[in-house]
Amino acid sequence: MSLSNPKALASPGHISPDLDALARISFMGARSFLVEAPGAFDLPGQRRIWALSRELEGREEVAEIIPGMTNLLVILKQTPDDPEAVVSALQDKWRAAQGIDLSGREIEIAVTYGGEHATDLPALCALSGLSDREVVRIHAEGTYRVFALGSAPGFGYLHGLDPRIHMPRKTVPSLNMSRGCVTIGGAQTGVAVLTGPNGWNSIGYAELTMFDPHAASPAIMAPGDIVRFRAERIEL
Repeated sequence: MSLSNPKALASPGHISPDLDALARISFMGARSFLVEAPGAFDLPGQRRIWALSRELEGREEVAEIIPGMTNLLVILKQTPDDPEAVVSALQDKWRAAQGIDLSGREIEIAVTYGGEHATDLPALCALSGLSDREVVRIHAEGTYRVFALGSAPGFGYLHGLDPRIHMPRKTVPSLNMSRGCVTIGGAQTGVAVLTGPNGWNSIGYAELTMFDPHAASPAIMAPGDIVRFRAERIEL
């Protein structure tokens, strides 16, 4: 990537709420650069990440791009001679990026709210001051957007969770949370795709297999998809 604006370097440690501001760009090793959208954790920021990702696809010097939640990891094929020139070029592309929308599918997931898998529902009620039925209603009424896949094969980070039921991730993860648990982690929600350690908070269970390695399309979700949860059963 050529140096086209030497003054457009990232300001480490400052994230502006203005989407016209610079992205935050961090070195993640000799060949990797993490681009983080400024401002709120929201759809406009993610749309610009999607746009930047599309702009960088197929570039000769880029080995891999990994879109995340309002961020993008850019991995180059070779260690650059001038890393700051790469940062500057990425800033130029960020500033030029016009947000795009991804045309996704609509996915409905049947959920058993409560029951044996809702191990963290009481703690969420205590934190929010809401009853268990209110938590279930709020979660099931939401419309969610898949921002990115990651952390485990096919796991979708879903944006759109009502702030009333935000809940921080656990400082000590559950050691054996079941695949299919419907979870909340901070301002996000999702469905566990593997059984094992998990730091998110479980409020229910979904039978739908989210990832099948033998299927033509292994992951049920893709960035841009719209997800809705349907309360098939409530066990409170």
